[in-house]
Amino acid sequence: MHQALYRKWRPRSFDEVHGQEHITSILKYEVANGKFSHAYLFCGSRGTGKTSCAKILAKAVNCLDSKDGNPCGKCEACLAIDSGAATDVLEMDAASNNGVDNIRDIRDEVVYSPSNLKYRVYIIDEVHMLSASAFNALLKTLEEPPEHVVFILATTELHKLPATIISRCQRFDFRRITTEVLKNHLLRIARAEGIELDDSAAVLLAKQAQGGMRDAISLLDLCAGSRERITDELVNLTVGKIGRENMLAVVRAVAQKDYETIFAAVDETVRSSRDITVFWQDLISVYRDLLIVKSSKNATRYLDLTDSEAQALTSLAALFTTERLSYHCGMLQDALLAMQKANAVRRITAELTLVRMCDERLSSSPEAMLSRIASIESNIATGNFVAQTPAPEPVIESKQPPTKPRRSQAPVATDDDDSMFRGDAPGFSAPEPKMEAEVAPTVRRSTPRKTTEPTGSVRTLKPLRNRAEVLEKLEAASAMQASFFKRAKWYTDDSGKIVLKFENQFDLNNMTFFDGEAIFIRIASAVLGRALTKGDLVCECETEKKTDSVIDKILEAAED
Repeated sequence: MHQALYRKWRPRSFDEVHGQEHITSILKYEVANGKFSHAYLFCGSRGTGKTSCAKILAKAVNCLDSKDGNPCGKCEACLAIDSGAATDVLEMDAASNNGVDNIRDIRDEVVYSPSNLKYRVYIIDEVHMLSASAFNALLKTLEEPPEHVVFILATTELHKLPATIISRCQRFDFRRITTEVLKNHLLRIARAEGIELDDSAAVLLAKQAQGGMRDAISLLDLCAGSRERITDELVNLTVGKIGRENMLAVVRAVAQKDYETIFAAVDETVRSSRDITVFWQDLISVYRDLLIVKSSKNATRYLDLTDSEAQALTSLAALFTTERLSYHCGMLQDALLAMQKANAVRRITAELTLVRMCDERLSSSPEAMLSRIASIESNIATGNFVAQTPAPEPVIESKQPPTKPRRSQAPVATDDDDSMFRGDAPGFSAPEPKMEAEVAPTVRRSTPRKTTEPTGSVRTLKPLRNRAEVLEKLEAASAMQASFFKRAKWYTDDSGKIVLKFENQFDLNNMTFFDGEAIFIRIASAVLGRALTKGDLVCECETEKKTDSVIDKILEAAED
């Protein structure tokens, strides 16, 4: 019978455990010097080596010929533990043996000396599944066990363990294994097993495993079942992914409102019988990468990408604002939860969500409103905002004289002469009208409103984005001053000055009287990272006559 690769390649010593050197080095030292603890707690995500290290530790403390803390794997104790014949090493799954009676059995057994080995070792896997009464029964035994007993507890959910249990154990946190370590180990296994594996396909398998060695080896075993060379296409087909390039194309289609590409991607996923939730999780992963690229200056530190992938992601992130990315991430998460419900129509949920992501006007949520406002602010700040004002009527100049010239004055008629009322009377001769002097065409101009701004200058104010951080430091420096600034509105203008608009003259006077400007300039300079002077701070009172904003001027031009 075929043996699964993850069982065949389970580590037999601490040196064979990959990606957990910060733990194995300590365990080797403790075993080599005989200073190991009576209770250990291994916590971390699945497939990172908790159970493997527990079994290795059980062999190491009982090994008859350990070398630098590693079990030899050849003595009677090691061979008995590997074969499962050692009765002094008991492995219990707390998921199915979580009652108080199971723990009472252990409590009654620990008083007896081991039959064949030096130490009796209890490995309790998924220990967080124990009931409250079982934890209470374990507590006293775990605190003061006999000298010949070692407890090793393993869990994936540390927060579910009582603090009294955690405090009585030597705790080790198993980290997620990096993609590079996973890739190299997969390539090593493939060479040993005669499997043809591309480097890029190994990277895809490592990323799909999400830091778990067991998951990565299991995926390799699954792809190797085709008896073909494992390529990127084979991995995507086996796992149910549509590929990184296709996911980037979907996100670009959302940014450009390309509905044809969106519907085609969903249709292809459904027709190929792939799980649409896998497609959706991949989409969420891409948006997470975009949000990091958009928000962080050192995004490559947090993203496991090649140079070409990072460059493509950076160019794609330029199509979005941070607010829009945040809005899309929220919609994707809500849609994923909806897809996981019973009787959910996943295709319709996916298509409707993607269409709503293309146009924020289709949603009335606060996140959608913030995204639209951020887009408007960006357009105004960069000068891409064009006011839609009615164009003046064109003045048409004609070289031909008008067909019906305007008369300067009406002809004078006598009492007995009514021929002026008959244009067709014989001998009627209308006086030649006097043409008015040609005047240059004029354009009607609206009377400009009074404003405090100089002629031709328009001040554009944007909200100060670091307000919360500056206010927090102000409260730490002076709570009284912070109360005045807290009620004010904070902006920045085109020249980089900070504009503070206070609600009333009382707040403005008190802030000035208590030297609030100097405190604000000192703290704002530290937060914003630039040296501010007194001239960079403008303090105004909103009760004074307000000047016309950019929107007011646009509306005025439209009305005229």
